[in-house]
Amino acid sequence: MTQIFVLNSAYGLMTAAAALDAGLLPAPTGPRILLAVNAARVPETSTGIDESAHLHGLLGRFDRVESLNALVAPAPPVQWSPAADDLPTLERLLRRAWGAGDGPVELYLQSPQVPPSRTLAMLFPGAPITIIGDGLMTYSPIRDRMPAALTGRIREVAYADVLPGVEPLLFAETGARRLPVPLERFRSIVEEVAATADDPELDALAASAAPTVLILGQYLADLGLVSSAEESAMQEEMVDRALAWSPRRIVFKPHPSAAPSIAAAVVERARRHGVEIEVYDGDVPAEIVAARLRTVGVVAGFSTALPTVHALFGTPIASAGNELLLRRLRPYENGNRIPVTIVDALTRDDTPYASPTRLQHLIETVGYAMQPRIAAHLRPRAEAFLADLAPAERAHYVPERRLTELGLPGGRPPGPVARLLARGGVAGRLEELRLTFRGAGRRAARAWRALEGRR
Repeated sequence: MTQIFVLNSAYGLMTAAAALDAGLLPAPTGPRILLAVNAARVPETSTGIDESAHLHGLLGRFDRVESLNALVAPAPPVQWSPAADDLPTLERLLRRAWGAGDGPVELYLQSPQVPPSRTLAMLFPGAPITIIGDGLMTYSPIRDRMPAALTGRIREVAYADVLPGVEPLLFAETGARRLPVPLERFRSIVEEVAATADDPELDALAASAAPTVLILGQYLADLGLVSSAEESAMQEEMVDRALAWSPRRIVFKPHPSAAPSIAAAVVERARRHGVEIEVYDGDVPAEIVAARLRTVGVVAGFSTALPTVHALFGTPIASAGNELLLRRLRPYENGNRIPVTIVDALTRDDTPYASPTRLQHLIETVGYAMQPRIAAHLRPRAEAFLADLAPAERAHYVPERRLTELGLPGGRPPGPVARLLARGGVAGRLEELRLTFRGAGRRAARAWRALEGRR
C-alpha cells in the first residue's frame, strides 16, 4: 500500500508530520510520497514547501518528495485537469515513476474540491481519502457539493486540535471520522521547525530579550474585502491593541502580497506611541516566528496563527477589523467567514463563546447559514441556538436577511409568496402562484378602472 500526500502549505505539512509522529496514520507497506504543491498565484515568486529550508527537516517523514509544479509545468497545479480519457494512462505512468506498482494507494489531500487534489482523487479512483486540515478553514463546511462517488471515499479528517473540544464541520455530513492531532504532538513539530529554521533576520530578532508583541498582516485590500485605507486603519488598530501588553518592542510580519504602504502605516503608528518596531520580511511561518520571539502577545485579523499560538503556548491574542469583515464578506458563504467568526468569538471582550460547547454551537450555526443544503443536518441545532440569542448577537454573525431567507429565528415573518412556497408540492405551488398573480392583475385592473370613473 502506497501513501500519497498532496500538500500545499506549511501548516498542512506540519499537521501531517504531527499526525504521523502521533501514530494516527497507518504505516504503509509501500512508499510514502509527498507530492508538494506551490499553489501561489505566481509560483515563481514564492517558495514551495519542498524548497523551504525551514521545513526541510519535516521532509524526512516521507520516502520520496516530488514537486507537482515540476511535473505539470508549464501549467500551474491549480489548473491541472487532464482529460478523463488520459487519466488511466497517467495513473500507470505515475505508479511506475514513483515505484508504487499495482498495489493499493491511499490519498492524503488538502483542498479536495479543487485541482490538483481533486485531479489526484480522479487519477486514483479506488483510493481511500484522508483530508489533511489547513487551519481554521477546516472548521468550515465544504463550499460545493461533491459527487457521492468521491465523498464516499473520504474516511477521516485529520486536523491540528487548536480549538480543544471543538470539532470541524468539513465533511461531517458524510460521516467522515474526526481525527484530532494532539496539541503536544503539533507543539513538538512547531518547536522542531523553530529550532532548525535557517533565517539570519529571524535569528537577529530572536536574540533580543525585549518583551515583544507580534503583529501579523494580511492582504485584505488585494482580495477586495476592504479598501486600502480601511486595511491601513485595521493595522494601526492592531498597534493600539498591542500596547495593552506593555511591550518594549513590536515585530510586524506583513503578508508577502501586501502593499508596502501597509508596513509604513504600522511603523508610523508604533513610533507615534514611542514603541520600538521591527519589520520581519522573511518567509518563516507565523507560528514559528511567534515561538522564536517568545512573544507576550500576538495581534492579527483572522489568522489561523492566533488560536494556534494561544493553544500551543498560552500566548495572549487579540484581533482587529473582524466586526467589519463579518458585514463585508460577500457572498455570505464566503470561505473566510468561519475563520473570521472563530477569531472574532475568541478575542471579543467578555466573549460569551469561551466554552468549547458555545463555540461549537456558533460554528455550527454559521456553517449551516453558509451552506444550508450541504449542512442540512445542522438546522435543528442552528434553530435552537439562534432562538436563545439576543437580537444584536444574532445580527452580529447572521444578518436578518439571511435569517429570513432560511426561515430561521430572528428573520422577518414570511410574506405571502414565501408562505405559498412552504405549502404543497411543486406543481401546487406553481399553480397557487399563477392564481395569485392573476388575481393581483384583476384587482389592479379594477382599481385602475375605478380611478378613471369606469364601472
